[in-house]
Amino acid sequence: MDLIEQAQDFVYKLLKDKLSDSFIYHNLNHTSDVVEAVKLLSVQENLTEEELEILIVAAWFHDTGYIYGVENHEENSVKIVADYLEKQGKTSDYIAQVDALIRATKYHHIPQTISEKIIKDADFYHFTKENYCDSCECLRLEWKIVKQKQTSDLEWAQENLKMLTECHQYYTDYAKANWQPLKEKNVVLIQEKIKKLQQENEVKKQKKDKSLKVPKPDRGIDTLFRVTLSNHTRLSGIADSKANILLSVNAIIISIALSSIVPKLDSPSNAHLVIPTFIMLMFSVICIVFAILSTRPKVTSGTFTRKDIEDRKVNLLFFGNFYKMPLEEYEWAVNEMMKDNTYLYNSMIKDLYYLGIVLEKKYKLLRITYTIFMVGIIISFLAFFFAFNATRL
Repeated sequence: MDLIEQAQDFVYKLLKDKLSDSFIYHNLNHTSDVVEAVKLLSVQENLTEEELEILIVAAWFHDTGYIYGVENHEENSVKIVADYLEKQGKTSDYIAQVDALIRATKYHHIPQTISEKIIKDADFYHFTKENYCDSCECLRLEWKIVKQKQTSDLEWAQENLKMLTECHQYYTDYAKANWQPLKEKNVVLIQEKIKKLQQENEVKKQKKDKSLKVPKPDRGIDTLFRVTLSNHTRLSGIADSKANILLSVNAIIISIALSSIVPKLDSPSNAHLVIPTFIMLMFSVICIVFAILSTRPKVTSGTFTRKDIEDRKVNLLFFGNFYKMPLEEYEWAVNEMMKDNTYLYNSMIKDLYYLGIVLEKKYKLLRITYTIFMVGIIISFLAFFFAFNATRL
């Protein structure tokens, strides 16, 4: 097996076993492409067998330094190939020539010899490929993982365009004649991509500016109003149910008292029940009065003027402020309110606030009603108890 085949096997095994999976561009595929490009360019030049061998060995080893990371990978590649070639019994001059070719692949190096020009051009052979944009995405992802370099689609496209048009050139005559036109096709594709991305960004910017001019209500704010209004409505329903319970219970008490007890009070033997019955009925009537007060609706005017709307004084979310207005006037007023988010939200805030005021009044009257009912039951019981005991003495 000759040196080139041995070098190929060595690099295959080295990259397979030690190269990190993070290098999705600078891997064995890229190295193989560079070697093939070197062979293609070497055919066009009059190289000796030794020069060709040195060139191909350098191509196989030029990115092996990536097994130690991105930093100084060319120098690490030089160390790896030097160690390998020493074991193969190569002279120091031979090793120095391979080292020089690997160092020629550095980004800012300007090649001097024909061999340096060949390996330099071969390292950028991917600029000519039809799938150039796809391979560039692999490099972009590699940089994101390894270098933590984040770029937008537009920034990456602009960076690629600058690389192809300003920072790179081919050096061999064959590459200038045959690869440069292929590279120019990719330049055109990148320019078209940049133009498309710029148009898309402009559209996004216009939409963003438009959304800033007419801010949309935040979903969290809508949820806040919806939940709070639902809670207020539920609490109001609970208060009305409690009032209805007291109304029903006291109405039953009065009905029973009027039908069963009061008719018997004319008898002298039942005279002792007059005061307890009066006390019981009095507390029941008071409870009914307070229960009715807690549920009694408040009547409002039900009208508004256009000036009220212009001055933002009317809460159009409460039916009591518009139920007497014509439909056309109400539609106009609501449309005016919807044009002004501040007016809309203030109306919702007022609605919640006055619902809270009503709830406070309801629950305050209900508390008084339940207290009266409780005290009335106790006093009535004691009155009846003492009245029955007094008759026994």
